[in-house]
Amino acid sequence: MFPILLCSTNSGKHQENATFLHSSLKGLFLILFLLVLFSLPYILSIRFVGVFTIMAILVVATVGLQITTGYAGQVNLGQSAFMGMGAYTTASLASHFGFPLWITIPIGGGGAAILGAIFGLPALRIKGFYLALTTIAAQTLFPIIIVRAPKKWFGGPIGIDVEPGKFFGITINTETTLYYLVIITTVIMVYAAFNLMKCRVGRAFVAIRENEIVAEIMGINVYWYKTLSFLVGAFYAGIAGGLWAYYFRYLMVDQFTLWFSIWYLGMLIVGGMGSILGAILGTVLIRALQEMITYLGPYLTKLFPGLGESIWFMGMNILLGGIIILFLIFEPKGLVHRWNLLVTSRIWPFRISKIREGD
Repeated sequence: MFPILLCSTNSGKHQENATFLHSSLKGLFLILFLLVLFSLPYILSIRFVGVFTIMAILVVATVGLQITTGYAGQVNLGQSAFMGMGAYTTASLASHFGFPLWITIPIGGGGAAILGAIFGLPALRIKGFYLALTTIAAQTLFPIIIVRAPKKWFGGPIGIDVEPGKFFGITINTETTLYYLVIITTVIMVYAAFNLMKCRVGRAFVAIRENEIVAEIMGINVYWYKTLSFLVGAFYAGIAGGLWAYYFRYLMVDQFTLWFSIWYLGMLIVGGMGSILGAILGTVLIRALQEMITYLGPYLTKLFPGLGESIWFMGMNILLGGIIILFLIFEPKGLVHRWNLLVTSRIWPFRISKIREGD
């Protein structure tokens, strides 16, 4: 994967820092977690398998946003557009040219990465609020590009069907096969993200986030790494978009709006900025709450028929928005901070002093 290639050379001096499994106990817990993850289709119903599949897709997109915003400090409100570009590129290659999924998904990620790098170029001169406006421009232009492009490319305003993916003769068209496709890809991408953040590129991103002037004095090419952060973050979004295309098998521009980009940012706030684990925790919590409210909606409608169905949709957004606000006020470091406190408080004599930002 592209992020792994960026970190193919780790100096011996930083070899220990580049390893995120510092003990055999952590390795054992990771193996047990992966075993549970891969056994879920045999434990849960099809509905819940689908919930976990969508959750894993969103984890890939959110981890990409964490790299751009949480680590490199570059505000990005166009992640949903980059995800959409990856999805449409994947769908076009699969439906019009018959390419297999092991080709279409990486190319879709590459197409999103190019778009991300283009809209990341203004980061060379501007930052903060003005950079946010630039990424919103990407989100605004994306549906125009898709709708105005020749219909044979992306299907125009009516959308595009996606042919089922095939991998070594196996057709990926059931909930179980799609789940394994998404989970395996997510595990690879998350591992690549951990690897990237523990090596030279990740340290350069953090240095730029903390102080651009000092980073430049240290010899870091600030302009290059800013653009690279958008490119890598958009690549992750494009991979997530390709998985999204194969899962839903039909795409429309309404699936990739500014609203979803804001939710991705909210997931980072809840999980914790500057942490890959934080991106995962925030995505899981917010998505689980969305599913819970969606599941309870019909029952609440029956109990209170006078309120109508739309009130529950608005209530879900109010509730989730309120949770994000509460995290900003009472736990600005996110869930990952609480997780680190829980883990390190049980490891004498290191305890709180062992916590490192970004772990």
